[in-house]
This record gives sequence, C-alpha cells and structure tokens, in this order.
Amino acid sequence: MRHLAALALICLLSALPASAQMVLGQALDDKEHIQIGTSTGEIAITSDFHGADLTVFGSLDNADELLLAIGQYDIVVALEGPKNDATVRRKERLFGIWVNRRQMTFEMVPESYALSSTRAVDGIALSQELNQRGIGIDHLRLTPTGYVGNGSNLGEFREAYRRLKQTNGLYQRDPTGVRFVSPTLFRATLRIPANIPDGVHMVRAYLFKSGIFVAQKELPLRVVKTGIEQTITDAAHEQPLLYGFFAVFLAVVTGWSASVLFRRD
Repeated sequence: MRHLAALALICLLSALPASAQMVLGQALDDKEHIQIGTSTGEIAITSDFHGADLTVFGSLDNADELLLAIGQYDIVVALEGPKNDATVRRKERLFGIWVNRRQMTFEMVPESYALSSTRAVDGIALSQELNQRGIGIDHLRLTPTGYVGNGSNLGEFREAYRRLKQTNGLYQRDPTGVRFVSPTLFRATLRIPANIPDGVHMVRAYLFKSGIFVAQKELPLRVVKTGIEQTITDAAHEQPLLYGFFAVFLAVVTGWSASVLFRRD
C-alpha cells in the first residue's frame, strides 16, 4: 500500500505544471533547519584534567523573521554520554546495621548528561513532548529492567538516580546556556566535569517553534584517556589477573616502605 501511495504521489506531481512543482518544492524547503558545530571533536583526559567547557555554535535556516523578533524559537543543546545499565540501591537498617535491602536497575541510561537551553526546558514544550524525546534531566527515559515488584517505588528510585548523578556532577543543566549572538546564529556552552566517562558522546541540538518540536541535529564527541591513565585502563581491562597481582604487590611494597621510613628506633 505504501508503494502504491508513493507511486500515486509521484504521478500527481508529474502531472502538475512546472510552476506548481516549483512552488511545492519551495514550500517543502521552507521548513526551518538547524546546523551545529563544536569547538572540538575530541576531549583528552590527562592526569591534570579538571573539567572543561564545550562550545557549540549553530545557525537557523529558513527561520521566520517575525517569530524570531518575538522570541518564539527555542533551542536546547544536550551532551549525552555513553549509555549503560545503572543500578540504584537503597540502604535500610537491619539489626542496627545499614545494609542494601532493595535495588532497581535502569536499562541503557546515559552515564553523563549536560544540558543548556534558551530557557528552562519545562517552559519550552509540554512534558509529553519532552518525555517522548528524552529532553532534560527530569524527562530522561529511566526504564527498569526485570521484575519491578511494588511499582510505587519506581518514582522514588528514579528520583534517587537523578539526585546521585547531579550530586556527582555528571548530570548538569543550564537554563540560560544558549544565547543568540545574531538573529539566526546561536552559541551554547556545556560543562564537561572532571569525572566524565570516556567513550563516544553525542551532542544533540533541538529546535522548537512556539513550543512545537521542529528539527534536530547531532554530532559525535570522543572523550579519550591519554598517558598513564589510558595505560592503566587498558591493563585493567585486557590483563585483569596481572593487573590485580601488580596492584597487590604495589600496595605491599608501599606499606612496607612507609613502615621502614617512619619506624621509630
């Protein structure tokens, strides 16, 4: 049926006069587009890395001048880290001891997330739209895996996960981090924390017009460890047994050396 519909549309367009085809093609091309670029395509993590700022430049194409003048266009820029399963545990008191009693695992959630926008995202679009596209810390998809049990705890574990990530600086947001430097050019600043995970991150820019999603653009950003940090990481993953023996040996030597140096005769 789809092929027949597409064929019928092609035949209809072919039957139109050339002038009508030109007007129709121009109308399709008049939809707003967004283009972005980043100040760098790779972040190198060294021993003295204390975090950095990532600058994202962008432009709007085919934007309505009147809507621009009255501020009806909004832009949200997000830096989303690699996705992985995340487990949240809740401690409870048992016989006077705090132990992990309950836990919940969320599947394929970003390990880090930084957001900048022209204004608070909840004021840009409806929650349903933000939830559908996973835009904003409060609207990321946190889907539990396996048996959930008492569903009333789901919201509590989700809130705990967001709180832990924000406390560690891995989830950040700046409601005024995107600014227009000209009627159609904008600039966004995203903060990269010192403990950012390595891997391929995605820079995503979303364009909204009067609260309605219009367009999206994305670019990859590589975060890599260099120097001794990368050597240690490779050894831990590729030779875990030797790495473990070396770690124990180093701890023993360090402890023995400290006892000799600070020994009182």
